[in-house]
Amino acid sequence: MRPPIQLVYLICFNIFLEKCICKSEHDQVLSITVFTQEHVDTVQNLTSHNETELWQPASPIYITTNSEVHLYIQSTSVEFVTELLRKHGITYRMLLENTPALIEMQTKNDSSDPRSGGVFYERYHSLEDIYYWINKTKQDHSDMVKVILIGSSSEKRPLYVLKLSGRRDEVKRAMWIDCGIHADCFGADLNRNFDANWCTKGASDNPCDPTYCGQFPESEPETQAVARFLRSHKDTVKLYLSIHSYSQMLLFPYSCSYDEIPNHNELFEIVKEASTKIRRYYRTNYKYGPGAKTIYLAPGGSDDWAYNFGIKYSFTFELQDRGRYGFLLPPSFIPQACNEALLATKIIALHVIKKLNEELP
Repeated sequence: MRPPIQLVYLICFNIFLEKCICKSEHDQVLSITVFTQEHVDTVQNLTSHNETELWQPASPIYITTNSEVHLYIQSTSVEFVTELLRKHGITYRMLLENTPALIEMQTKNDSSDPRSGGVFYERYHSLEDIYYWINKTKQDHSDMVKVILIGSSSEKRPLYVLKLSGRRDEVKRAMWIDCGIHADCFGADLNRNFDANWCTKGASDNPCDPTYCGQFPESEPETQAVARFLRSHKDTVKLYLSIHSYSQMLLFPYSCSYDEIPNHNELFEIVKEASTKIRRYYRTNYKYGPGAKTIYLAPGGSDDWAYNFGIKYSFTFELQDRGRYGFLLPPSFIPQACNEALLATKIIALHVIKKLNEELP
């Protein structure tokens, strides 16, 4: 029987970091534990300091009692921040101290040609190298890879989709994978800009906030490009995957609401199986469940929009780690992070193939 899912659409939005960090010799990342409302208020105020950046949670509004906060602090403010925390009796510990070394690990290449050799997939790359890889992949596998320009970013950079197909005949069913949706994003949070309970609780209408939802749904060119492409392939795409970092989670709709989707139990069992097998094979723990109940309310997400649009198998992966390195994950972690994501993708895809096969006449 012909496999129902024959094709993958893969889009990489931009560059390798999901957060932009300025290099300094003594910048630090602290893990801060807040127990009381006074702690919450103090830490929320700290995040507005222009020499700090909130890594986790995504916005100060998500800081609650009995929660953990990851805060990036520039060297010139480390003493001020730590003294303020001690003054208010707030517990903290250092996650990262030598951030420049980690940044250098992410940006340097160990060979004369970073585009050659097997280690290409064990390093972070510049946007130029990513574009080179896209073109080379197309050339090397012209029988199964097609590059499609679907639009431009707010920085006027081309947005490409790689269409991967193993056969020449007409494609009936496909899966979509995107990654790097938060990379190089200096305007609206693209994962708050889709038309799924847009700009309700969990998003902000303040352009200075990290969860700024934009002026209106799909106000950003990146969001428009993705939504336009998926609309034009409504009858084809049956599985939607969005790859993020960090936190080690396997999520499904809804994030924009606490409501339970009709096929909640089915999707819950899928991510449960994927989490179990990741733990079995790689000894890594992934939380799983609907986004809003597993993390927090996050309206305007691409996975919720895709689900409401009719793609009933819609998921978001939060890759390694849980905060030890956060957005500065060393390159040596890349292979296992990819293997974990690939295992989860395979489990989900096989489930969807089985279900679609059962629906065939």
